[in-house]
Amino acid sequence: MAACYVGKCISVFIVSFLLYIPTIKIYSRKIDDGGWHTNEDDIIATVGPCNVEIRDSSLSYDEFIKKYAYSYPVVLKDVSDNSLFRELCTKENLLQTFGNKEVKLSTANTYSYEKVIVPFSKYVNEILKPQKLDALGNETQYMFGDNNYTEWDSLFRVYKQPPYILPDTEGILSFGLAGPGTGVPFHWHGPGFAEVIYGRKRWFLYPPEKTPSFHPNKTTLQWLMEDYPNLHEQDRPLECTINQGEAIYFPDRWWHGTLNIDTSVFVSTFLGPEIF
Repeated sequence: MAACYVGKCISVFIVSFLLYIPTIKIYSRKIDDGGWHTNEDDIIATVGPCNVEIRDSSLSYDEFIKKYAYSYPVVLKDVSDNSLFRELCTKENLLQTFGNKEVKLSTANTYSYEKVIVPFSKYVNEILKPQKLDALGNETQYMFGDNNYTEWDSLFRVYKQPPYILPDTEGILSFGLAGPGTGVPFHWHGPGFAEVIYGRKRWFLYPPEKTPSFHPNKTTLQWLMEDYPNLHEQDRPLECTINQGEAIYFPDRWWHGTLNIDTSVFVSTFLGPEIF
């Protein structure tokens, strides 16, 4: 009887624990989203594994240069305090300050040839939506880059760049806002940092010598659902999900594709030759 009683207790405990797990998941996501709410039903992509090194503010400039600057990506936590910038990027504040300003949208394919100019308020209220699985990259409009520095200067001046600028370079800021499931397929350019202000963004990276297999007009979401599960172990990318307040550094010419898990606000710092 004692063994049976213990067994029943264990069963009740297991059932109770399993029932409690969704509650844990829900409460773990109760962070300030700045008004950029994402419905749970609109989240298709999930947080994946992270095989990129994660460092905090204890990372010295010398170690960054020796270990990562020219050779390897790294995720950075708590290296810059952008709490004031985050407050300025709430939905209410951005609409109030920049709602009537025009923004340039790019298509979410590798080459982003097509550009569309709309008022920021129209983008937020009418175009900013979850990615559809059957929509191609050239059918998805995405706000990233092409910012008018004069009109957005009051916001950009508040942003604190990561303290690891490469020698003889300076950072050029690019501001973005996109819905859940959106992203940019694999591409490459010069080195830089990308910080998530609100939301979560999943990154996939390959070194310059290993060109990933992808269709340039398929979205990152389509690649994740259709191609990613079939990759051989040796063909899997480096990857990590960047959370609010975190940044990732990508070296020169590294292939990378991005995928917004939630409605996300983000800033990239592209490192180019210093202008005197």
